[in-house]
Amino acid sequence: MLIDKECVACIINQSVKVANAIGAQSDVKDELFSEVTQMSKDFSFTNNPPEIAADVYEKMAKIANKTDLYDEIKELSTQKALALLPSLKEKLKQSDEKLLTATKIAVAGNVIDLAAAVEFDLEEELVKVFDTEFAHNDFKVMQTELGGAKTILVIGDNVGEHIFDYLFIEVLQELYPNAEYSYMVRGNPIINDVTIKEAKEAGFDKLCNLVDSGVNTPGFTYNRANEYSKELFDRVDVVISKGMGNYECLNESKRENIFFLLKVKCNVVANSLGKTIGDIICKVKG
Repeated sequence: MLIDKECVACIINQSVKVANAIGAQSDVKDELFSEVTQMSKDFSFTNNPPEIAADVYEKMAKIANKTDLYDEIKELSTQKALALLPSLKEKLKQSDEKLLTATKIAVAGNVIDLAAAVEFDLEEELVKVFDTEFAHNDFKVMQTELGGAKTILVIGDNVGEHIFDYLFIEVLQELYPNAEYSYMVRGNPIINDVTIKEAKEAGFDKLCNLVDSGVNTPGFTYNRANEYSKELFDRVDVVISKGMGNYECLNESKRENIFFLLKVKCNVVANSLGKTIGDIICKVKG
């Protein structure tokens, strides 16, 4: 999915979000905004939004002199998600449709997105998600494909959300114990996306095959991935893609059996899907 004019304004606005998040002094805040605005004049409309964001965030990290711009906020997101786990586990215990419940939990976690044009409250989402229908509903197709799969790859998105991904994979392992599972993360800190650091802290390396994709983009950009990640992506039976960034990178992928799980948080993705902001999506790549 290539960038749109609306993406340009969104990416420029992210310089303000970064400045506020790190408590930047006015001179640094002005430099961040000025530099990103200048960069926007040369954005290539042959790239997708995550590819553009990678270059912008690299520049902002240098200006702010921080390796991980959102390190403190990512930690807070993780703690908030962990605090909600007991009630979610109880919800799963009482559920007659465990896969559906786990999928809804995984999608609700997708609201933890610091780059999104619209922000949502995590606790509020978890209250209402179980009574919300998928606006695009390929859940039954996904359920069928999972039932016959021997290898399953989940591509993670944001920190905090990854805690719910862990729960999601646990349920998959319970329901489909004969399959092999992999969880793929970003190659380095970019926005609030999950990396090896947060995934190991959550225990993914003990849960399943934990994979560093090598990408520096907030989405799985195939041509920027390391060779192992490409090979894994190509050969697994089912790919479950979390979030908008991965959708933006993969919605035109040539491979089949990619299932997109996300909440729509911007007009550009809404238009691509033919849906509205706030909708939750379970869609197989057509």
